[in-house]
Amino acid sequence: MSPDNPDRERPVDEPDQPAPPRTPHAQHPEVDRSTGAAPGEFGAGHLPAAYQSSLELRFDEPRRPLRALAAVLGVVLALAALGVPLGLLWAALAPDTPVLKTAEGAIYAEPQPEQPIAADGWFSLLGLAFGLLVAFALWFVLRRWRGPVGLLAAVLGTLVAAPVAWQVGRRIGLAAFDRLLATAPAGQAFSKPADLRAGGVDWLLGVLPVPHGNLLLPAFGAAVMYTLLAGWSRWPGLRPEPEPGEFSWVSAGTPAPTAAPEPPAPDAAEPPRG
Repeated sequence: MSPDNPDRERPVDEPDQPAPPRTPHAQHPEVDRSTGAAPGEFGAGHLPAAYQSSLELRFDEPRRPLRALAAVLGVVLALAALGVPLGLLWAALAPDTPVLKTAEGAIYAEPQPEQPIAADGWFSLLGLAFGLLVAFALWFVLRRWRGPVGLLAAVLGTLVAAPVAWQVGRRIGLAAFDRLLATAPAGQAFSKPADLRAGGVDWLLGVLPVPHGNLLLPAFGAAVMYTLLAGWSRWPGLRPEPEPGEFSWVSAGTPAPTAAPEPPAPDAAEPPRG
């Protein structure tokens, strides 16, 4: 080793070789390409906080069937309870039908009364609006369960709420009507509370209730609204995803790796050696 040949492994007569060109995508060999951090900077299986939070937001899927079932049952029970005020509202808006007491029972006071048609119409309008509002509310309340689980909860909940509303509304004033029907003399006029003629419930095998007619309109409105919201969603997974600039592959608290120093140019003057 001498001042003219500081490298003991290189022959004296071998000229200096130019440095290899640097490409824009070249990285330090000690930098991990997947996370942008040096090896050992994060533990095994550990990801930066920003990237981990983005994974939790993007892939937060309801993987447990019991939780999905509990969410559906909770929505069904809540919507069944909302069927009570819906029935009260229908009973307040639907007109009563005037009837006459005869020896055979009660008959319409008018040959072709419009009140039963109005009762069906009010229930259809209220039920359809109820289904639309339910789907719209569940879309924002159950953001985690958007998709088939949310649609199932909306449809089943409105299918249960519609018969509840019907039974609650038709029983307003029904006890007074039955008492007059049993005790009033023939020829007396009174009114019959609102009831449905275009809808009802059939029993399948005597066990399973199957609604039909305008009792299906709330479920129809909920299914249509929920499907439209899913079709107009800007996210493929139906849940909000982070924007590209909202997170980084490197955690905010992790310093960026320093680049390797560039080798001196071939023609650069050597520093003085002392």
